[in-house]
Amino acid sequence: MTQENQNPSTEQENTAADPQAQASVDTAPTEAEVKTPEQEIAELNQKLTEMQDNYLRAKAEGENIRRRAAEDVSKAHKFAIESFAEHLVPVTDSLYAALNAEAVDAKAFKEGLEITLKQLLSAFEKGRMSEINPAVGDKFDPHHHQAIASVPSDQEANTVVSVLQRGYSIADRILRPALVTVSAPK
Repeated sequence: MTQENQNPSTEQENTAADPQAQASVDTAPTEAEVKTPEQEIAELNQKLTEMQDNYLRAKAEGENIRRRAAEDVSKAHKFAIESFAEHLVPVTDSLYAALNAEAVDAKAFKEGLEITLKQLLSAFEKGRMSEINPAVGDKFDPHHHQAIASVPSDQEANTVVSVLQRGYSIADRILRPALVTVSAPK
């Protein structure tokens, strides 16, 4: 081997053996990597513009979601009774038919009213509305009953003596308590 052939390999060995020399070769900035302050400012301004645009889009999306939710709540309040009203329409039809019919027989008229009442109770059931009609002798429940009077009775104290008006609840929420008289303590 000639000496010329050995020199390049010894230079490579020297740079490979010296880590600082290798690092300086790797980290030496090239002209393409060096940015002027104006270029850095332009890049940062571009990033800022993109971030502002993303922020405005996210803000607008949030406002749209809030607006749509408010509209949905408004519609829910406005049309919440719609399904219940649909169940009441046949009852109304039956009442109009009864008014238009000629009353020949009181018994037939009463039967028609009973059928209409069954339709109404069916509509109540479909609308999750239930009747509060305590039986005589039931324990007075202030959550479901409203005592109008306390009367002397042979029954145990604080039990229902009579029902003056039925109560109603919707989905376990009291719409109107049953009006009752209760037995007075002895």
